[in-house]
Amino acid sequence: MRADPQLARLQRWMQEVVVHPGTIHEALASPTVVAQGTSAADVILPSRTLDPAERLEIYQGMYVLRMAEALASDYPALQHFLGDHGFHELVSDYVEVFPSRSYTLNRLGEHMPDYLRKARALKHHAFLSELARLELAVAQVFDAPEVSPLSEAQIAAVPAEDWARAVLKPVRAFQLLHLRYNANDYAQAVKQGTRAPRPRRKTSFVAVYRRDYGVYRHALPRAAHDLLSELAGGAALGDAVRATMKRGGRAREQQYFRWFRDWVAGGVFASVRVRGPGRTRTFD
Repeated sequence: MRADPQLARLQRWMQEVVVHPGTIHEALASPTVVAQGTSAADVILPSRTLDPAERLEIYQGMYVLRMAEALASDYPALQHFLGDHGFHELVSDYVEVFPSRSYTLNRLGEHMPDYLRKARALKHHAFLSELARLELAVAQVFDAPEVSPLSEAQIAAVPAEDWARAVLKPVRAFQLLHLRYNANDYAQAVKQGTRAPRPRRKTSFVAVYRRDYGVYRHALPRAAHDLLSELAGGAALGDAVRATMKRGGRAREQQYFRWFRDWVAGGVFASVRVRGPGRTRTFD
């Protein structure tokens, strides 16, 4: 069945009015709305108390509220830092630059870290950008496709002498972050309902991954981050340990393998293949 062209025009007009920043009268007078040749009185009847423009204004006001509601679910720590009023103002400015363009609101906030990084007029904008980057990673990991982690049988199938040559692939729901501020400490305090720290510079490393429909966010020592980064980049386990130690990782070799065992048991990896002379064996 063909779409009604008149309905499509009306929908475009309505969208332009609703998402336009400023007052309803500024929206109705904007060139993009006026160019469509439709006025509020053409398509909306007055009520006993409101004229057509005032009835439209209800929907225009609800648009930003709905966007704020959607973004608050992805950025609870950001909302906590800014407060309800400050967060609403941020959302109003943000959706003016990055309005919703999809049938789903899941991707509405994907530009928030970059937006905040450039928002130099906003106090602590660099910290807030990193806080948003952390919370976006959590949201993206939550929505990532489900991939089964390595099973005990798959792990047991790899001979002990072959693990040094093992190359592991992380699950899809995995991200590794290098942060310059104490964003993870702040997010953790908000989650636990404890007193949140003041923003400050602090180099930190965080692994975010999902298992059994739960999202885990773990702070890592520098050496653990470097090792996990090497593994996620496709290095064999033995090579990854040597590269991390050469970089100055302050841990004994046994600690590296303990971290590795914890990540395998925790469901970070989806498959493993062992490179050998003339062939590669895959366990997935």
